[in-house]
Amino acid sequence: MLQETFHVAVPTGFFKDESLNIQGTIEHIRYLYNQGVKSVLVCGTTGEQHSLTLKEKIEILNHLVGEEELINHMEIIFGVSSIRQLEAEELAKKICNTKVAGILLGYPPYISPTQEEAIVYTKRIINLSHKPTILYNNPKRTGFDLSLESIVQLSKTNYVVGIKEAGNKERVASLKKHIKRNDFYFYAGGELELKEKVLEGFNRLSSIAGNIFPIECKEWFSKILTNQEITEQEQKKVNTIIEQVYQGSPLVHVKEMINQKGILLGICRSPLGNVELKKPTS
Repeated sequence: MLQETFHVAVPTGFFKDESLNIQGTIEHIRYLYNQGVKSVLVCGTTGEQHSLTLKEKIEILNHLVGEEELINHMEIIFGVSSIRQLEAEELAKKICNTKVAGILLGYPPYISPTQEEAIVYTKRIINLSHKPTILYNNPKRTGFDLSLESIVQLSKTNYVVGIKEAGNKERVASLKKHIKRNDFYFYAGGELELKEKVLEGFNRLSSIAGNIFPIECKEWFSKILTNQEITEQEQKKVNTIIEQVYQGSPLVHVKEMINQKGILLGICRSPLGNVELKKPTS
C-alpha cells in the first residue's frame, strides 16, 4: 500500500545534447528528501515519460535502486507506460524485485486502444510488477480516456490502489459511489484548481510546484484536505508560487528554477524550451 498523501513528480535531468543526466536527477531527489519529502514519482509524468526510451528508464531505475538511503527511506513510485506494451512489460519485470514502492501506470499515446484492450494491458503490467499501482488517465496528452466502467472494474484488481485523473475531474464523485473501498485514492495532478478538485473528492496530490517549494505545497495541500483555515498571506504566497511554475511550459520553468538552486538538472527535450522564458510578473 502507498501511504503518502503527497508526492512530488520529479523531472528527468538532461544535458545540453538532450542525453540523460541521471546524477542531476538523483541529486534533485536527494534535495527533496533533505527537505522532508517522503515520496517522489520518477519517470511518470511532467510531460517527459514518452520521450524516454526503455533503456533510459531502466538505467534510471538501476541507479535509483543503488541509492540505498533514498530507496530505503522514501516511497518511490516509478512510471510505467509505453506505446509498445512489450516494453512496458519489460520495465515492469525490472521493477518487480526492487524496493520501488509502487508504479504509476499510464496508457499509450496516439494509438487509442479499446477499453477492453486497455484493461488487458493494465492487468498484464500489474501482474508482472507486483507493485501497488496508481492508474493514470490523461486523455489530453494520450488521446485515450479510461472509462468510468473500466476504472471501476480495475479497482477490483489486486494491487490497484488509486487513480491519477487528469481528465474530467467531476467524475471522481461518480467513481466514489461505485468503488466501495476506503483504500482507493484519487490523485490530483498538480496544484491548479486544487481546492476545487478536493471538493470533487480528490484526496492525494502528485505535486509539480513541490519540486521548488516542497514544504509550502505540502502544508497548503494538507490544510485543504483537512479543511483547516488558510490565511490570506498563505494563499497569496501559494498564488505566487503557482504563477511562477505554471506560466507557459511549466516543466521549462521548473527546471530553470531547480538549476538556479545549484542542482544541474539541465534542459528539457525539444520542442519544450524552444521559446525563451518570460520573467515572472511578480
